[in-house]
Amino acid sequence: MTQDIKAIAIPGIHQRFFKAFQAAAGRYDKPRVLEVGAGHGAFTQKLWQEGYDVTACDLFPEIYQFAETPCIKVDITKELPFPSEAFDMAVAVEVMEHVHNHPVFFAECERILKKGGVLMVSTPNILSLKSRIRFLFSGFFYSFKPLDHARNDGLQHIASLTIDQYRYLATRAGFSGFEVQVDKRQKSSRFYSFLIPFIRLYCRLKSIPFEVHNRYDYLTGRVLFLSFVK
Repeated sequence: MTQDIKAIAIPGIHQRFFKAFQAAAGRYDKPRVLEVGAGHGAFTQKLWQEGYDVTACDLFPEIYQFAETPCIKVDITKELPFPSEAFDMAVAVEVMEHVHNHPVFFAECERILKKGGVLMVSTPNILSLKSRIRFLFSGFFYSFKPLDHARNDGLQHIASLTIDQYRYLATRAGFSGFEVQVDKRQKSSRFYSFLIPFIRLYCRLKSIPFEVHNRYDYLTGRVLFLSFVK
């Protein structure tokens, strides 16, 4: 009987992220995959069941539940305990918003990936129209809320980065290829689509490149799937 492992992620994210992962993994015969921030092990289990050679790691391996492959304890803001060029792919599902040292994370992922290897991450889309309206009235982006300053369990959303910032960090770490997808378009953001002409006009007046953060998928997508190629 297959163990039912509960994902620590927005419902449906694992299924949509796996489809994007499969498309990227198609370039390899049998890629060796590192899952960073495996949580309970739900996505590790999915990769294992589909025949991928997967290694799991997490800051809290004691919460990991998938018995078929172990979970290695790591702090992803420090050096990873893996040899250079050990993996073909690295994935981090709903992890980036919990990280406080992104330069180290990107540098270490670049190190442990083989030439041509792919890093794939998912993260809440703070650029959506829904998120922008929420920030306007509350000061907090979509999927972010006031922090409990006494907590240090790694589960709070502490980092709200934009697509441009993620691309900058990855480029600085040595990645070259870059791709953005969204898991789905939200009705709530599509409702605010009437604002797009005003955003375009504002960007023109302020000499800000409109396309960097205002493509339709960015304005309406719920969660970002970001891919970086070494």
